[in-house]
Amino acid sequence: MEKEIKELLNRKEIAKLGGGKEKIKQQHKLGFFTARERINKLVDPGSFLELGLLAHSDQEGMEHKSAGDGIVTGLAKVNGRPVVVQAADKTVFAGTEGIVYFRKTKALHEYALKRGFPLINLMEGGGLRMPDGMGSDGISQMLFPQVMLRHQREVPMVTSILGDSFGGPTWLAVSSDFVTQAKGTTMAVAGPRMLEVATGEKVTNEELGGWDVHAKYTGQVDQFSENEEDSIESIKKFLDYMPQHAGKEPRCKETNDEPYRSLDKVVDIVTTNRKRAYDMKKVIKLIVDNEDYLEMKPTFGKALITVLARMNGKVVGIVANQPMQFAGAAGPNECEKATDFICLCDSYNIPLIFLHDIPGFRVSSDAEKLKMPTKIMMWNQALAQSTVPKISIIIRKSIGAAYGNMCGPTMGADFVVAWPTAEINFTGPEVGINVVYGRQLQNTENKKEKRLELLKNWGFDSSPYKAAGKYLIDDVIDPRDTRKFLIQTLEYACAKNGSLSERKLANWPTGF
Repeated sequence: MEKEIKELLNRKEIAKLGGGKEKIKQQHKLGFFTARERINKLVDPGSFLELGLLAHSDQEGMEHKSAGDGIVTGLAKVNGRPVVVQAADKTVFAGTEGIVYFRKTKALHEYALKRGFPLINLMEGGGLRMPDGMGSDGISQMLFPQVMLRHQREVPMVTSILGDSFGGPTWLAVSSDFVTQAKGTTMAVAGPRMLEVATGEKVTNEELGGWDVHAKYTGQVDQFSENEEDSIESIKKFLDYMPQHAGKEPRCKETNDEPYRSLDKVVDIVTTNRKRAYDMKKVIKLIVDNEDYLEMKPTFGKALITVLARMNGKVVGIVANQPMQFAGAAGPNECEKATDFICLCDSYNIPLIFLHDIPGFRVSSDAEKLKMPTKIMMWNQALAQSTVPKISIIIRKSIGAAYGNMCGPTMGADFVVAWPTAEINFTGPEVGINVVYGRQLQNTENKKEKRLELLKNWGFDSSPYKAAGKYLIDDVIDPRDTRKFLIQTLEYACAKNGSLSERKLANWPTGF
C-alpha cells in the first residue's frame, strides 16, 4: 500500500507542474500567474478540491506532455460560498483545447447547474487544438457543448480574460453574466496569424481584441483591470451581489448606514438649470449604502450608468442617465447596455431602480445604420417582460419615448415619482416650440417676448404636478427624501415574494 500511495503522490506532484518547471518560469517571466496560482488568489485558503488532476490528452504519445490536458478544474469556496472554478493552463500546449479538456469543462459546467454553484472561468489560450479537432471525427467531438448554450442563467457565470484568448475562452466570456479583462491581453475569435493567413488582413493583438476595443466598441467586457489581481478582486465583488443560484435572492447584508438619512448634499449637486450638466454618479453615491457600488461597462455607452449596489443591505440594480455625456441622451450602445443589465437583474432576482435625466434618444443617420429602432424596442421589450420590483424616479427631465424606456408610467413599475425639478413631455421646450409654433413665431412682431411666453407655458405643461394631479405618477417627492422613499417602497414591493422574478428573460442571449 505504501508503494501504491507513493506512486499516486508522485503522479499528482508531476501533474501539478503542468507543462513543467521551465514553462512555469516562462509564464512568470512574461508577467503572468499560472492557472493554480490564479485559483489560489481567488478562493478561500485550503478550500480548492481539484477534479481531473490526473487527466491528460487522449492523443497517442501525448500522455506525459499534457498534464490536466490544459485546464485545471474543481470546487472551492469564495468568501465562504461554494463555487465551481476552472483555469486554463498556458503551460500545457499554450492553453489550447483538446477532447479531454472539453470533457472536463463540460462535466464541471453540468455539476455547477446540478448543485446550484456559481461558475468561474479564469481564462487564456489559443482555442481549439489542431490535432484534436482535425478530421470529421475530431471536429464532430469539439462543437459547442449544449450545456453552455442552454445555460439559461441558472447560476451566475463569470469569466476573466487574463491572457491572450482566442476561440474557446472568448466563447465562454461572451456567454457569461460578468466579464473582466486585464489590460494588455486580447480577446477575439481568432489570432492575428490565423487572420492574416485566412484573409490577408494584418493587425496587432491590441487592434484585434485589446481592452480598448471592448471598452469603446463591443461592450463585451464589464470591467477592465490593470493586472490579474484586480481582475480577480472584481470577480469577488460581483459575486457578492449575486445569489448562489437563480432560485435564491442575493444575500442581504447588515449596514450601519442610516436607511432614512436625508440627502442634504443632493440639492448642491443637481442644478435646476436644465442646460447645465452634473455627475449622476455623485447622486448614486449619496443614495446607496456607504457610497459603495459596482459599475458595469463603465466605458461603453457612457450616457447610461448601470450599477449594482445595496439599499439598507438589499442588493439593487440602478439604471441612470448620465448628463455629463451627450446630456444623457441614449444611443445604440446605451440601449444594448440597458437591455443587458435588465436581463441580468431580472434573472438573478435583483430589484431595479431607474433615475431619469434623459432628453431623448441620440438619433442620427449613423444610429439608424446601427439599428437604433430595434435597439430601442429591445430595451422596451426586456423592461416589459421583467418581473422584479421596479421603482422609477424622474430627477430632472424625461422626454419622449425615452420616458418609457426609463420605466415611466405603463411600463410595469411598482412606483413612479418625480422630483419637483422634473420636466416630462413629448419633446424638449426649444425643439417643441420651433415645431409647434414655428409659423406663428415667424408672423409675430415681438418674437423674443412671444418665445419667452411660450416657453413659460411649455414649462408649466411639462411640470410633474400636471401628471401628479391626474394621478399618472404616484407622487412628487422632496429630493432629500429619495433614499428614504426607495427603501420604504422596496420593502413593500418585496413583501409578497421577496424579489424573486418569473425569469422570463433568463433565455435572452447574453449579447445583442
